[in-house]
Amino acid sequence: MLGAAADTRTSPPRTAPPTWLVVALACAGQFLVVLDVSVVNVALPSMRADLGLSAQGLQWVVNAYAIAFAGFMLLGGRAGDLYGRKRMFLVGLALFTLASLGGGLAGEGAQLLLARAVQGLGAAVLAPSTLTILTSAVPEGPARARAIATWTAVGAGGGAAGGLVGGLLVDGLSWRWVLLINVPVGAVVLAGARRWLVESSDSDGRRLDLPGAVLATAGLATLAYGISQTEAEGWAATATLAPLAAGLALIALFLAVEARTAAPLMPLRLLRLRAVSSANAAMFLCGSAMFCMWFFMTLYAQNVLGYTPLQAGLALVPSSLAVLVGSKAAPRFMRVLGARTVATLGTLVAAAGFGWQSAMTPQGAYLTEIMVPGILMMLGAGLTATPLAALATSGAAPGEAGLVSGLINTSRTMGGSLGLAVMSTIAAARSAGGDTPAALTDGYALVFRTGACVLLAGTVLMLAWLPRRGSAR
Repeated sequence: MLGAAADTRTSPPRTAPPTWLVVALACAGQFLVVLDVSVVNVALPSMRADLGLSAQGLQWVVNAYAIAFAGFMLLGGRAGDLYGRKRMFLVGLALFTLASLGGGLAGEGAQLLLARAVQGLGAAVLAPSTLTILTSAVPEGPARARAIATWTAVGAGGGAAGGLVGGLLVDGLSWRWVLLINVPVGAVVLAGARRWLVESSDSDGRRLDLPGAVLATAGLATLAYGISQTEAEGWAATATLAPLAAGLALIALFLAVEARTAAPLMPLRLLRLRAVSSANAAMFLCGSAMFCMWFFMTLYAQNVLGYTPLQAGLALVPSSLAVLVGSKAAPRFMRVLGARTVATLGTLVAAAGFGWQSAMTPQGAYLTEIMVPGILMMLGAGLTATPLAALATSGAAPGEAGLVSGLINTSRTMGGSLGLAVMSTIAAARSAGGDTPAALTDGYALVFRTGACVLLAGTVLMLAWLPRRGSAR
């Protein structure tokens, strides 16, 4: 009797948490991940001044996060399926929060870059679990559609709010708080998730493709490093050629591993589907140009025009909102024009914005040299991403839609990481080491001209390769 009573007391019935609370926790995790992609941009000049970072080091503040995030994102989603979505949510958020603390307290550039890479790894583990936790908690139908719409809006809002939040923190406190702010927020979400989230998994006995994730990430990082070396060493130097060759070898080894493993991170058979391969190639190419926009617009606003971090953040709010407008408008246009046409038109709108921005001057007026071209660039980005994702998922079986969705996000982020390395080299070569407003403007302008050419090449690729008839979902 006593034993039975003791069992009753130690095992109280657990009630399911309110659905709104699960949705709020999942959205909070997604907000942190997306916010951290953009929030550091306005803090870059302050980081450089405080830690003595080189121009090459500055690009790695962004790239260290992006490469780790892209390289391990598919692995993070698979880990959630095998080991439990709640467990991976907690592990990813804890890693992200601790890395934010380390980055905020960094005393030198190397410590900051290491912290950013660990942040990206934590984000890659955390991000896939946010959506699967939400869809597991909300029954299929209108309620789930509303929950997913909220999750999407929160993610887009995190990207849009990054510049403004970063500017407020840098101006009001210091650049360190763009990272330290994640610590109390992460701790609160971590406590709530541990208390309220319910575990779920979908293990089918397959193992994690850890070698694939490590090879993809190492190959991409080594390639980006080799490209960045061209700024100081030139293209023919051993210091450039060695990492470029090593990066290509790692990527080739990654493809060989994926072709042989029983449970590949990226099933190569999917790339035989025209819709999947063409949409991912287009997303990679467009991402290589569009990802750089925030980085160079922030540097132009602060280093050339003399904006404060807060002013720079406010200056980019219209273009941040344009992404939301383009993303919301794309499905409506797709129903009328088709996904292929909308993706092509969106890329042309972005290319027009890049071309306009390339006419910037050292005395640039906000309206004509930041706001309007910025709106065009990001409106085009919003119009392009949705139809490319729809085309990619329309080419795969229903059971592989999640994998293909993760793959196209990985293509965009990887393209952006390599694009940033190339564009930073182009800017540095054009400015020839000069730090006057005129020299910096010449470098930034060439970046945007190059981006416009890349996007025009992207439109040609889309017209030639994307399926004429695809999903308008």
